Amino acid sequence: MARPRRYLVCEPRHFTVRYAINPWMRQDTEVDTALAGRQWATLVRAYRDHGHVVQCVEPVAGLPDMVFSANAALVLAGRVFGSRFHAPQRQPETAAYEAWFAAAGYDVHRSESKCEGEGDLIPAGRFILAGTGFRTARAAHHEAQEFFGVPTIGLQLVDPYFYHLDTALFVLDDASGRENIAYYPAAFSAGSRAVLRRLFPRAVIASRADAMAFGLNSVSDGRHVFIAPQAGGLIAQLAARGYVPVPVDLSELLKAGGGIKCCTQEVRP
Repeated sequence: MARPRRYLVCEPRHFTVRYAINPWMRQDTEVDTALAGRQWATLVRAYRDHGHVVQCVEPVAGLPDMVFSANAALVLAGRVFGSRFHAPQRQPETAAYEAWFAAAGYDVHRSESKCEGEGDLIPAGRFILAGTGFRTARAAHHEAQEFFGVPTIGLQLVDPYFYHLDTALFVLDDASGRENIAYYPAAFSAGSRAVLRRLFPRAVIASRADAMAFGLNSVSDGRHVFIAPQAGGLIAQLAARGYVPVPVDLSELLKAGGGIKCCTQEVRP
């Protein structure tokens, strides 16, 4: 069942690849900023066409990764758990996003430990799934649990190509008691794979090819799944389960290791 969502996004007006902070990035890669903008605008239209509210934060010159709004915070039950970025190049983004939330009437609790928002903290109904291994410190998992009062399940990432949890896993349904996910098992440690199997026995399992196409950096509203068109096998699996794939190509943004979910911060009331 689809549920209307509220998303916060940031136009890639200043998008480029000036530095390399993940395996997808190559310093001074040639980027078509205009194409990135058109692809991003297609995503925004797709959200609005499916009944979702989209709000925009003003991009800041000199912050090329600010387009990846998911990393700025986790917003749950009207409370904002703000990020403390791992990479120095991204740390100035914090002030810009905190200013947006403050103007919108939110108080922001900034994480005391390294934490990259919905990149590594993903609500899944009764739980928060929490990634660690490359960006977000395990201490931030405990801090988020104390802040939200929601059980937080730590998951160890082991493949640097899947440096954030939201590159290796996304939530298909977040209704309490019906939670389900799609994920790529080899991105996780053996113990974390066992946890995921126990919690989500009906999960959709993605191939490495679909994961490398950023098919798991997707957004689901409970029925429609906004997904990279290159992830053909995963798209077929989702359709067979009754979901409605909505392909949106963000291939230009993948040059910086980002995709649909990276560009989408959900503001949960």
